[in-house]
Amino acid sequence: MKHIFVVNPCAGGHDCSQEVAAWLAGRTDDIEIYVTRGPRDATRYVADRCREGGDEELRFYACGGDGTLNEVVSGVMSGGRSVSVGCYPCGSGNDYVKYYDGVDFLDIERQFDAPTVKVDVMRVECKGVQGSGERYAINTLNFGFEAEVCRNMEVVRRKPLLGGKVAYTMGIVKSLFTGLHNYCRISVDGEPWFDGMLLLSSLANGRYAGGGFHCAPRSLNDDGLMEVMAVKPLSVARFARMIKFYERGEHLDREELRDVVLYCRGQRVTLEAEQPFFIGIDGELLESKHFEVENVRQAVNFVVPSLM
Repeated sequence: MKHIFVVNPCAGGHDCSQEVAAWLAGRTDDIEIYVTRGPRDATRYVADRCREGGDEELRFYACGGDGTLNEVVSGVMSGGRSVSVGCYPCGSGNDYVKYYDGVDFLDIERQFDAPTVKVDVMRVECKGVQGSGERYAINTLNFGFEAEVCRNMEVVRRKPLLGGKVAYTMGIVKSLFTGLHNYCRISVDGEPWFDGMLLLSSLANGRYAGGGFHCAPRSLNDDGLMEVMAVKPLSVARFARMIKFYERGEHLDREELRDVVLYCRGQRVTLEAEQPFFIGIDGELLESKHFEVENVRQAVNFVVPSLM
């Protein structure tokens, strides 16, 4: 098996390539390290390696945060070849691996021979503003307030000591002035689900977002279904009370939120509006008037070290 470490040198505010190289020093395994050169470069590189052909077994390791993992998974999905994907979470958020509570993904040694589990991936088709295109999400897709938070946290996280959950929290504060009312029509598995103003909506295979907010506590990442959740507009005061429940993953069960929290599960979801709007795909922002999301069941072989 060839082990290929795809390193994002900007993840988490520091270059972890030397850190990874030090871990791998002295190993006799067939190892390569590729340091990415910019946005979407990991997707291009992984897809090209997958298409090169041959029957060599490949295992890619996404060394960075959720964005790096997204790019590696997207490359695998585009490459059309069955390979395995590991994760060395050295980014600022690292939310997807939190699904596996208590597993130490920073122990590279244990990932070399660990078996894989098959996990779902969301295929996202964008239509409209910037032309049609296809993207993938392994963790979450966010509309409304949370997409606005993504826009704001990208500015905040570039400042020293303000990464991860701190950046997400500060993004929330700034978005209270810009992202409380967002119009969208949502259909689930071909049936109308919501049409009107929303505070936010999210689709999820993972369970966490924003550096540790427990957004989808009921999610199973291998059953072919996305968690679909939406919250109707709230006053700032009521929103502030909801955040603590959202952080702990209690928002779906709180009696005082039943009039504003909507929830279902589905395999296909459509989001559309008359005017362009942003969605966050594992943190990456895309703008369009129409998004089609399909959950592809057990599409990727994901390395989980605890299964050794």
